[in-house]
Amino acid sequence: MITKENIKFNRYMKWKKRLKNVPNILAFFRIFLAFLMYFFLVNRNFFEVHPSWLDYFAALVFVIASITDFFDGYIARNFEATSKLGEILDPLADKMLILGAFLGLLYLHRADPWAVYLILVREFFITGLRVVMASEGLSVKASFMGKIKTVLQMIAIGWLLMDWPFANLLLWIAVIVTLVSGIDYIMAYIKANND
Repeated sequence: MITKENIKFNRYMKWKKRLKNVPNILAFFRIFLAFLMYFFLVNRNFFEVHPSWLDYFAALVFVIASITDFFDGYIARNFEATSKLGEILDPLADKMLILGAFLGLLYLHRADPWAVYLILVREFFITGLRVVMASEGLSVKASFMGKIKTVLQMIAIGWLLMDWPFANLLLWIAVIVTLVSGIDYIMAYIKANND
């Protein structure tokens, strides 16, 4: 007998199946947006517009990419659309976005080079650690501190892209949280290996 509950359940399962690849598609789109943002930042002479407009375009692209990051995670968690590829691809897309932004901001002499260096060293180290964890069958999901770190970095980058006051102060706050979250990952890895 077909009931309303059965129909609703079948519709839910169809949507769930369709959404399975959406997080990975969003991650690939974020990688493209990272390239586009970087292009706006370092190719100032390519466009015949005032440089401030290029800042606005770069910031807009960065915001859109950040929104895709939110929906990527939301869909993956709430519709059980996680995958091994997604666990690697999502942080990789984030790193490419952050890297593109920081390299562009260094090119424009807006970001403190030491702050960028510390953030990028931590990002590459933890990305490598996550790959090792995944190869050992350990969970590589982002920690709560890692999510806070990402939000603070994105706020600091947005401020720097717009060349607003106190942008480098926000960047240094992001550096501190970034380093603390890196220690958090290392401790989680050590604990997982000892269990």
